[in-house]
Amino acid sequence: MKSPFVRFVVVILVIVGLVSIFRWAGNLIADRGDDAPAVLVSKNNILQLDLEGVIMNGKKFLKKLKKYKNDDHIKAIVININSPGGAVGPSQEIYEAIKRVRVETKKPIICSSSGLLASGAYYSAVACDKVVVAPGALVGSIGVIMEFANLQKLYDWAKVSRYSITSGKYKDSGAEYREMRPDEKELFQNLIDDVYSQFKNAVMEGRKLDEAVVSQYADGRVMTGAQAVKLGFADSIGTLEDAFNIAGEAAGLGTDYKIYEVPKKRSGIWDLLEQHEDDELNSVDEIAEHFLSRGANKSMEASLQKVFRAQYLNQPMFVMPGYWE
Repeated sequence: MKSPFVRFVVVILVIVGLVSIFRWAGNLIADRGDDAPAVLVSKNNILQLDLEGVIMNGKKFLKKLKKYKNDDHIKAIVININSPGGAVGPSQEIYEAIKRVRVETKKPIICSSSGLLASGAYYSAVACDKVVVAPGALVGSIGVIMEFANLQKLYDWAKVSRYSITSGKYKDSGAEYREMRPDEKELFQNLIDDVYSQFKNAVMEGRKLDEAVVSQYADGRVMTGAQAVKLGFADSIGTLEDAFNIAGEAAGLGTDYKIYEVPKKRSGIWDLLEQHEDDELNSVDEIAEHFLSRGANKSMEASLQKVFRAQYLNQPMFVMPGYWE
């Protein structure tokens, strides 16, 4: 007869196996459900999509936009934004996706913001038909930032020597263990200027503004919603409800519409651990940081990342400094 310990191990293995099977089946069904078109009862719906937090990965937003854009029951889209911006690539990807949906579906897309509509978030917003903001919203921050850290003196103090063997003189440009050379600074400045020009062109095209006007205010400054409307960087003062009314009028619905919010998926611990493929704010790193902040010992690497914001170093960002640490 098997010992109690062996029986216990067998039971545990069986339970783990059953849980794995159920998880596999559930994920298979969920994946099919994500790709399947939504079933909407009302014929006249305005879709509400939210874009919040630092934009480091736009997969979730883009997936929802793609899923609902061609639904005949969706007559217009309102994007509610509260974001200080984020990485260049994802911000531009969202901008291009919104613009493409407008062209392909001819459905009105209205942006609404009562909080932050800055930098990369504003870049995304100018692809919309209209931008509606609260009078006290923070809008703009048109510019690009690329941060570096020079830890050479810290390494010297700790008696640590770091170096690289590279295939070219620019391969380790921006490395934290040495001071940046003048030619490297010029290289990065040219990169920033190019991306900055892309930002300004998107604003000029989306807002129908002259280059002189955009250049005057595209120096990284933020403005209130009221100032943004006055200068042409937004269309009107209003609330989220006003944005829906504008979308309804633009779609020819008047007030005869229903607001459709994408159902939120119920998530368990397994879902939290597996969301690292989506937005960074829901990644394993953020979850770990959450638990570490509850009292567990932080590693030196995690501490340095927090102090020096290492996860954002050495990459151009459309972000409003001071609101995303």
